[in-house]
Amino acid sequence: MRRYGKHTDEDDVRIRPNRKGNRPRTNIRPKHEDAAEGFVLTIDRGRLTVLVEDRTITAMKARELGRKGVVVGDRVAVVGDLSGDKDTLARIVRVEERSSVLRRTADDDDPYERVVVANADQLAIVTALADPEPRPRLIDRCLVAAFDAGLEPLLVLTKSDLAPADDMLKTYEALGVPYVVTSRDELADGDAADQVRERLTDRITVFVGHSGVGKTTLVNALVPDRQRATGRVNAVTGRGRHTTTSALALPLPDAKGWVIDTPGVRSFGLHHVDPARVIHAFPDLEPGTEGCPRACSHDEPDCALDQWVADGHAEPARLYSLRRLLATRERREGD
Repeated sequence: MRRYGKHTDEDDVRIRPNRKGNRPRTNIRPKHEDAAEGFVLTIDRGRLTVLVEDRTITAMKARELGRKGVVVGDRVAVVGDLSGDKDTLARIVRVEERSSVLRRTADDDDPYERVVVANADQLAIVTALADPEPRPRLIDRCLVAAFDAGLEPLLVLTKSDLAPADDMLKTYEALGVPYVVTSRDELADGDAADQVRERLTDRITVFVGHSGVGKTTLVNALVPDRQRATGRVNAVTGRGRHTTTSALALPLPDAKGWVIDTPGVRSFGLHHVDPARVIHAFPDLEPGTEGCPRACSHDEPDCALDQWVADGHAEPARLYSLRRLLATRERREGD
């Protein structure tokens, strides 16, 4: 009778025979020096659409990458079948070092970070001036996330035919954030796309905004052949539809930049944000923090920034804007 528990011995343990040809495991991984360079365009249920030279291929993450994530915008090394033919599958064996990472959390008390995109240069925050009403708290949060990630922000205000942009622009004037104001007529006739396109040349720009602000409509105007592009992507991934549940990178005409469309967001959690990184976006204020107490929130009685501004080194509006942005981490969008 076979024994279990503390009475077992080596005779009771089943040993899997070493089959002929089995090789011992090793921690040495192949370097894949001949791997092709790729750019991740979109991800759909574990399958990644990757641009390799002038064609799109379908790939999956190699097991050797372990838990290392791959996101839209990543530059990767790919091996295997790179033909892009139907039903072929390549492997991503390496993720190159990222120049930037845009992150968000579901809520402020959620410690789990979600990487939105990698290697972007600019974050375009799209908001309507009316229908739906603008959400300044969400805009502030996106700005904080941009500053934290080292991205340059761009404010895109749509539907100016329904409401004036003056008050909104005044709110963000002290931040010096570049902006574009468009109307529905300009969006329809292509003028809006031309205005925005001037800000996108030679950059990788991520578009964010909540539903109904005209974000995807604007992206479609920027990339007129988007439908053909997404159709090609769908053919590669084997899916019959384009879904907005995942980010999608699209090349601007004449290959002068990239736009990354993202699903509409309801919230932008900032649990991951380090206030010390946000101050880097305020070069006129940052030197004044040298006299701050340790772990200063920059909004407390002993904060040295008050004296820095009083001495004329920076405008009071700049300090107010910094504190307003840092305070968004303590408030929800609806507060």
